[in-house]
Amino acid sequence: MLYKFKSKETSDLIMLEPHARQILSLIGKESGAQGIVLPDEMAMAIQRLHDAIQAEELAKAEAKRLAAEHAKSEDATDASNSKDEPARHVSLRQRATPFIDMLKRAQAAHVEVVWGV
Repeated sequence: MLYKFKSKETSDLIMLEPHARQILSLIGKESGAQGIVLPDEMAMAIQRLHDAIQAEELAKAEAKRLAAEHAKSEDATDASNSKDEPARHVSLRQRATPFIDMLKRAQAAHVEVVWGV
């Protein structure tokens, strides 16, 4: 399923269901078939998304640090057998940035963001 977010101030924003549910959960909204973010709720929603992004990035940095420490403690032959694969993970920052932009623009224009309407 797709979620289509709409605002009178911006273009539509389409997200896959799991990503939209995560973002809506982070801002404290039910991920039902329809919903609305009111202009007076947008500042808190933006802050919650920024906080979640920062938490994810800190956790990723810590995991990277621990992996580097683990790699140092391994034998050189063991380390040469494991090849690093390029990261294929799409970060919360990448997913949430278009939604944050939509919220900021809608807030400035004092209009709602809706979905499923």
